[in-house]
Amino acid sequence: MVRVGVDENLAPQLLLDLPPEVEIVRIPRKPLATLDVDFWILVFARADARETFSHLRGIKVVQSMMAGVDWIAPWLPEEIVLCDGRGVHDISASEWVLTAILTSLKRFPRYRDAQLLQEWKGQSSVTDGFMNERGAEVGQYQVLGEDLTGKTVLIVGYGSIGAAIEARLKPFDVTIMRLARCPRKEPEIFAVTELHRLLPQADVVVLIVPLTPETRGLMGAAEIGLMKHGALLVNAARGPVVVTEALVAALEQHRVRAVLDVTDPEPLPAGHPLWSAPDCMITPHVGGSTPEFIHRAFRFGAQQVRRFMAGEELQNIVTKAGY
Repeated sequence: MVRVGVDENLAPQLLLDLPPEVEIVRIPRKPLATLDVDFWILVFARADARETFSHLRGIKVVQSMMAGVDWIAPWLPEEIVLCDGRGVHDISASEWVLTAILTSLKRFPRYRDAQLLQEWKGQSSVTDGFMNERGAEVGQYQVLGEDLTGKTVLIVGYGSIGAAIEARLKPFDVTIMRLARCPRKEPEIFAVTELHRLLPQADVVVLIVPLTPETRGLMGAAEIGLMKHGALLVNAARGPVVVTEALVAALEQHRVRAVLDVTDPEPLPAGHPLWSAPDCMITPHVGGSTPEFIHRAFRFGAQQVRRFMAGEELQNIVTKAGY
């Protein structure tokens, strides 16, 4: 009998795909006694996961439904197999990225701010210095959105989510540049060591890397300084991938724009300069999380349990590289 551990509050309908012969172990948020669990399924990153783990016995596999496992890998014993949720976030995260790009380029945050003030006119486009109006267009627009078509998008961290982002960008006739830890020829993927060379060519920079010692601080003052004037930085990775102070400085100087689903620190405390930084839109780490995602995640989790029961190799096993 395989014992599958899940959160005590998990909806029963999410467990319907699990094999009927498994034993479901409901794990309290604050367990007082030890529990025997073979296969632990974690849906979201939880600050109390390490404490909960100390009450579990017999664990052989931890299945995280998050693409990133930086919140669990550092303290999980090496003899326990850790699997991530690579693939289950592809739809929701890539749709968030596409929405983030279009929302920023089309200036929706500014229009929304104007709506709340009941102002039709809005702010002058020259205040941010991002518009390059010429000829008859000079001074004709108060807030002018841009076309995505024709832009160059640099995807930093080209994995399954990166490929899904590219698929959703394809109808817009953009130029895609791809970066990953290991270069490949088909499709053309450059090594992350090429970041400095490619940054000046990009109109939009999308960060979708895992948080590892190599990616922490990947976008610092030097890298942000290499971005085009008015380029858009989209962080759908982890907050510490970007040096917050450097980003705030660039935003306040109206050199770049940003859409962030993650921040450093996180949650972002009240009064932090990122909240009021110009041309910066923030969502509270929700990019990969939708009701549909949760159902996809547990279908995948059920498949993993079946593989475990059959003695088959599990998918998405996290290596020493951190993913």
